[in-house]
Parts: sequence; structure tokens; C-alpha cells
Amino acid sequence: MRHRGFVWILSLVFMASLLSCAASMEKKRAQAKATRELGEAYMRQGNYTEALKEMLKAEEFNPGDHLTQNDLGLIYMSKYRYDLAETHFRKAIKIKPDYAAARNNLGTVYLARKDWHAAIKEFKSLEGNLFYATPHYPLSNLGFAYYSLGDYRTAEVYYQKALDIEPNFSTALRGLGKTYLAMVKIPEAVSVLEKAVREAPLWPELYLDMGKAYQLAGEYTKALLAYNKVTELAPDSDVSDQALEEIKKMQQ
Repeated sequence: MRHRGFVWILSLVFMASLLSCAASMEKKRAQAKATRELGEAYMRQGNYTEALKEMLKAEEFNPGDHLTQNDLGLIYMSKYRYDLAETHFRKAIKIKPDYAAARNNLGTVYLARKDWHAAIKEFKSLEGNLFYATPHYPLSNLGFAYYSLGDYRTAEVYYQKALDIEPNFSTALRGLGKTYLAMVKIPEAVSVLEKAVREAPLWPELYLDMGKAYQLAGEYTKALLAYNKVTELAPDSDVSDQALEEIKKMQQ
């Protein structure tokens, strides 16, 4: 009887320990979620230094959260730490192998490194993924990778696929416009870039592309207006310097 009583007491202690452990884990997960959400709020504000502090805390609370690992990857991307970005995107994928956003983000690391073939491999793995809410992103990224390789016909195909899904996606519109410029399809480039500008009227680089397209189309007044818009939107920047250089060439 004493032995049975002892076993019964042990089982109660074991159950209490399990419940305490579960409660502790649940508390940590809740802390991790709240901390991650605070970090994401900082990310939306563009304050990546504070965002990183909060995300590292969230990782301590719950290192197995794929969302936190992906967010850390995005923060390190913003700081040009592609090595650390890759590490965290890979962690997110290891935790949740079907996490499409992290795989797309991993592909963007390869784009940043100009490792076009590695990027293409990652983006192509997402083609036809019916559970990915924003499939136009990897399709547009494929367009950029092929454009960078000089394969303009394939780039055109993927940009068009992205636009079939999201017709007003300014990134794909710009990419397609630049592709048409490279293919010397000037009227098509002008048409697509004009639509891109309507969708993203505060994007300086778009106006630089627009100016080049107008120049090639022989519409010099419109080209000047586009280049001046660049200097208005982004004074004292590299893109503004490029626009001013184009204006000088036109005035010679």
C-alpha cells in the first residue's frame, strides 16, 4: 500500500511538473509573439536598429518561430548583412519547409549577391504554389534575374506572368519596361513605364527610366520633364546625378 501511495504521489508531482512546464512554454510563446509584433512595428517605421533589438529578444523567447526568423532575415537584408539574412531565412525554411515567403526572401539574397542562377532556383521552386498569397513576387524576381543574365525574352515572359496576376504591380511594370528598352521595343517601353509611373508616382528611378524611354522615342520635352522630376524627388542622390548627366547630354 505504501508503495502504491508513493507511486501515486510521484505521478502527481510529474503531472504538476508537466503542467508547469507547459504553462512556462506558453508564456514564452506569448512573450515572443508580443515582442515580435513590436519589432515588426519598428520595421514598418523603418527603424531597423530598434526592430533588431526586439527580434533578437523574440528569438530568445521562441527560437522555433519561423516568422521571427524571417523577420530577422529581412532586418539583416536592410543592413546589407546578406550572410546573416541567408542564415535566418534558411532557419525559417527549416522550421516550416512550405514557408514560401522565406524562400522568396532567400532568393532575394542571391539577387543582391548577383548569384542569378541560385536565385532562379529558389524562385522557380515557388512556381505554381497555390498556397502562396503573393505569387507575383517570385515571378517578377525571376524576370529580374533573367534580365540581369541578358535573357530578355525569358525576362519578358516572367514579368508578363507577374502582371497577369497583379496588373498594377509597379516593380514588374518597371522591369518589363526596362526589358523592352533592352530589346529596343521603344513604344512598348514607353507605354509600360507610363503605367508604372501612374502606379508609383514617387519612385525616382522610374522617372529616370521614363526619361530614357522618351529620349529614344524622340520625345525630348517629355524626357526633360522626367529627368527634372528625378531631381525633384531625390535631390543629392546617385539617381539625381544620373538624371542631371542625361540633361547635360541633351543640352549639348
